[in-house]
Amino acid sequence: MARHSPLQLHSRGRVIATRLALLALVVAVGYLVYEFGRIQANYNIVDAGRERQAYEDRIADLETSIVGLKEQIALLETHRDIDREAYKEVEASLTALQVKIQEQTDAIAFYRGIVSPQDGAAGLKVQDLRLTRGQEERAYNVRLVLVQSLKHDRKVSGDVNLLVEGEQEGAAATYEFSQLLREDDSESWPFSFRYFQDFDREIVLPDGFTPERIKIEVRSRTRSISSIEESFSWVTSLG
Repeated sequence: MARHSPLQLHSRGRVIATRLALLALVVAVGYLVYEFGRIQANYNIVDAGRERQAYEDRIADLETSIVGLKEQIALLETHRDIDREAYKEVEASLTALQVKIQEQTDAIAFYRGIVSPQDGAAGLKVQDLRLTRGQEERAYNVRLVLVQSLKHDRKVSGDVNLLVEGEQEGAAATYEFSQLLREDDSESWPFSFRYFQDFDREIVLPDGFTPERIKIEVRSRTRSISSIEESFSWVTSLG
């Protein structure tokens, strides 16, 4: 095995050290050239870090704003739904109040017709007559309200008859109450009251008959209280 002299070992160490120094120098020069290039390109690692942080802060702010806006939208939608429900409730309440006011107005007019009629005349009166369509073809419901105005010291009794006038096959035609009933319906229509009485009867019009007027005959059997007849145009209502 060959042995190296101290001089040879020293020379080899110097060569290695020199090579390492040159390598370090090359690395240092390369880094400096790289940094110089970045500086020449207006790039600075500190400034870049600041810009990145600024963008990240901006993104965070925008995300926070988005969350806040979503919360506002949810709140507004909730308020909208609440307002909508509140509006529906108010509208329903107003409708109910209007219906109640109309009912009370009708009731006042009804009782005023009994106590103090507009014409100032005492006796029997047809307070209300209403015609509505029945469930079957050509069937109609007749609602009749009779009142005794001013004097209520005695009951009035009697019976009701009605006639329907109109046109059939181009000619005038009249049908009595008994001709407009179903087979199982009673022809009797009695009344007996002191203040008022209301009735609901059903009639069925013949095929081909077009009604124009309805005549109500209220025949009193009570002394000193006269019978009456009133005629109305045939007008149907919703109920």
